[in-house]
Amino acid sequence: MTARPLDQQTYVPTDEDKVADILSFIKAHEDAPGNRPTDRYFLAGPREGDHVELPESVYRAVLQVVEAMAAGKAVTVAPQNQLLTTQQAADLLGVSRPTVIKLIDSGELPAETPGTRRRMIKLDDVLACKNRRREAQYAALMEIATDDIYAPDEEPELTAEQVEQVRAAIAARRRAKRND
Repeated sequence: MTARPLDQQTYVPTDEDKVADILSFIKAHEDAPGNRPTDRYFLAGPREGDHVELPESVYRAVLQVVEAMAAGKAVTVAPQNQLLTTQQAADLLGVSRPTVIKLIDSGELPAETPGTRRRMIKLDDVLACKNRRREAQYAALMEIATDDIYAPDEEPELTAEQVEQVRAAIAARRRAKRND
């Protein structure tokens, strides 16, 4: 096995891949009833006893790839550096580079400036910022939705449940769009 450079790679599912069988196997074991010990994931080699335990983060990545390929979608794996440029952060956040600069200047997104102009942003900080922005959007949606949906004769809990359903639908649509 030769090492490949850490470039972006796209994988297109074929009939020979049998990803549906793999996904079926994973789902069957995830949904198994009963008290189970802590989940552990392994990658097996060709010889008996030849295996290595996978961290959960690697398992989740493999699961996401298998789910997408089972749905007939191509999958692109694009390794990310731990430090991103403002443009890479903008691409990850789905905003413009000037917006990232504003987020940095406002203190919402921490960044390091090793030189006079180049700013480096930690991937974890970008992901945390993305989650904060999403939560703020959901909070705004909840506020608007409760103002528009709530009627005095309805239960406030029912309204909150309706808003949560809208939030879940938006999140599912976002995931589907990301997998396209």
